[in-house]
Amino acid sequence: MSNQPAQPPLRRTGTGLTDVGRKRQSNEDAYFFDDRLGLYIVGDGMGGHAAGEVASQEAVEQVYGMVKRGIGNLHELADPPVEEDVRAASRLMESAIQAATYMVFSMAEMDRGKTGMGTTLSALLVLGEFAVTAQVGDSRIYRVRDGGVEQLTEDHTLIAWQLKQGLITPQEAKKSPHRNVITRAVGNRDYVQVDTGLVKLAPGDRFLLCSDGLHGYLRDSDIAPIVALGGEAATKKFIALANERGGKDNITAILVELD
Repeated sequence: MSNQPAQPPLRRTGTGLTDVGRKRQSNEDAYFFDDRLGLYIVGDGMGGHAAGEVASQEAVEQVYGMVKRGIGNLHELADPPVEEDVRAASRLMESAIQAATYMVFSMAEMDRGKTGMGTTLSALLVLGEFAVTAQVGDSRIYRVRDGGVEQLTEDHTLIAWQLKQGLITPQEAKKSPHRNVITRAVGNRDYVQVDTGLVKLAPGDRFLLCSDGLHGYLRDSDIAPIVALGGEAATKKFIALANERGGKDNITAILVELD
């Protein structure tokens, strides 16, 4: 064990913004964050007749409620992280998303007009010197560190799968008619497989959580300079950029700044 003093906790500041975009009538995205809890969530709903709005909003609230109730049982993660503590944190995020999945699915079962409704969920929970990510669908979490950008989540889309298997080239992916086919969502069945990840944090780290209405228009090289604007200026700029480039979908961004 090292005798270094524990790091003072990183101050976290979240800023969130959502926009209907230029083509859609309603906004089916939802987001939530709580700096004190260290929880940040973006959901992109699907399903007609306002079902997508219900799915994303309910799912986001369900995850928040479960994490808020369960976080008292977790230990902050220090370096090197204790395997058991990491597992407990990942399990909490996973079960929170499973609960949201079951709830959205049940709501659709009770209301035939909402059959097939679902949502993506990308969530980040900051716990001491690490954060846990949880992912279903094709919203994304990026980390910006020292000007470099890394996508921390994997898209659950047919295209991402085809690329990974080497079945299509990146050039073909850009033109593919299957661009919007999601292979995993919260709520269209009563169970979903959740990806979780562990991220070591450093002072100055920035995280961008966003729906595909934003990242579909972003080049990696756009991200760091906009994030550097900080806070509200950055989220407004992200929304404006997606709208300038077409705004075909709802657009949501949360910026998390760690200092």
